[in-house]
Amino acid sequence: MAGRPRYLLNRNGRFFARLVVPTELRKIIGKTELRSPLGPDLRTAIRHLPGAVAALQHELALAERQAASTGATEVQQGRYPLAPDQIAASHYAQRLAFDDRLRNDSRYVSISLDDSRVQRLRDGMAGRLSDVELALLIGASLEWFRQSGNLTAPAGTDEWREIARALCVAEYEALSRVVERDEGDFTGVPQHPMIRNAQPPEEIPAPVSIKRLWDDYVKSRQLLGSMKDNGRRQVLAVNSLTAFLRHDDAAKVTKKDVVDWLDHVVTELDPSTVSRVYLPTVRSLFRWAHEKDRIPADPTVGLRVAAPKKIHNREKGYTTPEAVKVLKASFAYQPKTGPAGKVLEGPKVTAAKRWVPVLCAFTGARVAEITQLRKADFRKEGDVHIARITPEAGSTKTGQWRDVPLHRQIIKLGFLDYLENAPDGPIFHNATDPTKFTDHAKKMANRIGDWLQDSKLVPDGVQPSHGWRHRLKTIGREVGIQDRVLDAIQGHAPRTAGDNYGDITIKTKADAIDRLPEYDLK
Repeated sequence: MAGRPRYLLNRNGRFFARLVVPTELRKIIGKTELRSPLGPDLRTAIRHLPGAVAALQHELALAERQAASTGATEVQQGRYPLAPDQIAASHYAQRLAFDDRLRNDSRYVSISLDDSRVQRLRDGMAGRLSDVELALLIGASLEWFRQSGNLTAPAGTDEWREIARALCVAEYEALSRVVERDEGDFTGVPQHPMIRNAQPPEEIPAPVSIKRLWDDYVKSRQLLGSMKDNGRRQVLAVNSLTAFLRHDDAAKVTKKDVVDWLDHVVTELDPSTVSRVYLPTVRSLFRWAHEKDRIPADPTVGLRVAAPKKIHNREKGYTTPEAVKVLKASFAYQPKTGPAGKVLEGPKVTAAKRWVPVLCAFTGARVAEITQLRKADFRKEGDVHIARITPEAGSTKTGQWRDVPLHRQIIKLGFLDYLENAPDGPIFHNATDPTKFTDHAKKMANRIGDWLQDSKLVPDGVQPSHGWRHRLKTIGREVGIQDRVLDAIQGHAPRTAGDNYGDITIKTKADAIDRLPEYDLK
């Protein structure tokens, strides 16, 4: 399906040929745009559009040369490029428009055709004329289009000859219509397929900034409660794509562009990172942009990146001895000190290293979900102390809040005393601006992970965060806790539609957590 003809403007049911005047020519022309009326009928407007546009382009060309003569600007060759058939259609339309104007003058007298010129046009169409003969026959018209910015082909080249032959076709067809009109027949249409089938230039889509799309996409996700960290990790994929493309126009991105980018990026990054982060990020962005009619097509449809399956040589969670080792190191942790015994880290950093591992051990929460907790997120209902893990404090993967009762060993170890003495706000980081809570919580989570790794407390094949999540599932099953209850405690999505019915109450969760055995930390 053809797009909208370029330079065609519809204003209240009337059509115009319209060209925007380049900024550097506006002082000379005195306008920001040029218009030429084409009437109310779309078919008629499209038929007359090429000639009208050519006239406007020539007006701009004259202004450009005037500006160039003063040194104010340079002539831009080929500013409005046209294909040979489009040049032919434009010349044909101009010649008939000129004939219309002449016939409006009562002094008009038709001049008989020069048979020898008609024959030369036929020879030119057939390619039998030399470059010199073509220049003598049609060179003035060809140069007119050159000055209008429609072509740049040097004389004598194959491209130049193709355009010259196309102009011969247009001149011959126009003369044929003039003869028909002299006989009173104004219904004639071009017979040569070059002109009959020529398509007007389509409207060039305006550039669509990938970076601006990303900003808008992030805002749309944030309205739904996601990406509170502004897509800090995902934006790396967007920056990688634009750097590879060397442009920022989403409308120009093709499927091959994305495939080439993927082939490139897998040589620099782990294929699993490309498969799990980079491609999904770009795919989500372009799908959203296409759904919002910001780009004509989604270039990522059907794309996949094969990632090697990870080989697991052990369980994914901490074993009991490994968990005990981490928790003992956590409670024995002492911050580094400098000269005169000065502590070299903040009190909340020390508190995070002491309390976050044990909170993860008995809640199965992600580390960042614990490091984002605020004092206000804790409460007591009856005899049960509860932590609320909520996206209001930072983020949750599902975007949903959940209440998790505290295990008795957490209380025995003195966590409530720390909580009571902590100031209002986040208890494991120092951010005061709620919009920055997520970033600070993730930084603290990474800091704890780095400390555990540096202390050789994390076995190979275990992730500092997910090791506790896997372990809680394992221990929970051993003591007979239903998976549905464990999912509610850990914030995992329901596995079936039936799991969405009914609620897992605080009592159910508290009874389940109370079954979890204590760790021997002596």
